Amino acid sequence: MRILLVEDHPQLAASVAQALKAAGWTVDLLHDGVAADLALAGEDYALAVLDIGLPRLDGFEVLARLRDRGQTLPVLMLTARGEVKDRVHGLNLGADDYLAKPFELSELEARVKALLRRSVLGGEQQQRCGELLYDLGTRRFSLRGEPLSLTSREQAVLEAMIARPGRVMSKEQLAAQVFGLDEEASSDAMEIYVHRLRKKLEGSGVRIVTFRGLGYLLEAVGG
Repeated sequence: MRILLVEDHPQLAASVAQALKAAGWTVDLLHDGVAADLALAGEDYALAVLDIGLPRLDGFEVLARLRDRGQTLPVLMLTARGEVKDRVHGLNLGADDYLAKPFELSELEARVKALLRRSVLGGEQQQRCGELLYDLGTRRFSLRGEPLSLTSREQAVLEAMIARPGRVMSKEQLAAQVFGLDEEASSDAMEIYVHRLRKKLEGSGVRIVTFRGLGYLLEAVGG
């Protein structure tokens, strides 16, 4: 799952980005509101972590524009402002959660997981496709009750597919969840990751089906 982090404090931004990446998420890091607004309008994210005090365009305005476009992705706002009126203003604009600075990275990760659980998995802790089980709390897959060993890229592809049951996902949509803004994505790379996943799912009753010209679908055979 791909997360947009927008924070203008260099050290804090680097620490948060590192923590989110270490937890297995693909992270795009930006430092001002205008860049964030453009990224949110043109890229596909599962969640945004948005500081309020941003240069060029503050976090409130970025959030307001996001919601005006009808985008519903969850937004966790970071703020050094402790006033109730600021929290209320952000929530009224459509923020899903607040975290006041300074904060523990473990709390940030827990809040991100909670928001993704509600928005991506419909409030469930686990998502199942036949004998394949995904646990958002641990961010681990198991197959037939046994841990499924995956690379970070394979994990990102499978997370994107299991979170959208019954939906055909194009290579471009999958790549948007796997690669960050500073990385080059290719259709060949996606084919490699899908091929590897197919090998790991062989004989399990769970498969990735190709719809030529459209993309891929994760399904349970006979399910």
